[in-house]
Amino acid sequence: MAEKFADQSFVETLVKALVSHPEDVKVERKVDEMGVLLTLSLNPADMGYVIGKQGQTAKAIRTLVKIVGAKNNARVNLKILEPEGSTHVRKERVDTTMVDDLKI
Repeated sequence: MAEKFADQSFVETLVKALVSHPEDVKVERKVDEMGVLLTLSLNPADMGYVIGKQGQTAKAIRTLVKIVGAKNNARVNLKILEPEGSTHVRKERVDTTMVDDLKI
């Protein structure tokens, strides 16, 4: 079995505590000139738990991962893989503040 690093173990433990299918959580670690890239794959049914409302949970996890990386003098990023067969389509954000200001 491959060696587990602190950042990789941290993400795996944290995400397993959030999801309904912890046995499907896998974290791959790749190091290149840009730093460390952790790639998270999980059960499609658990995506909502990891992403959270408006991405808040994913953002919090990424922040914690960066802190763990900084403690170990490494630049660490987290990529969450979208499951195969997903029909999720990202919505474009529309800034309505300018339209509201026009008073049309």
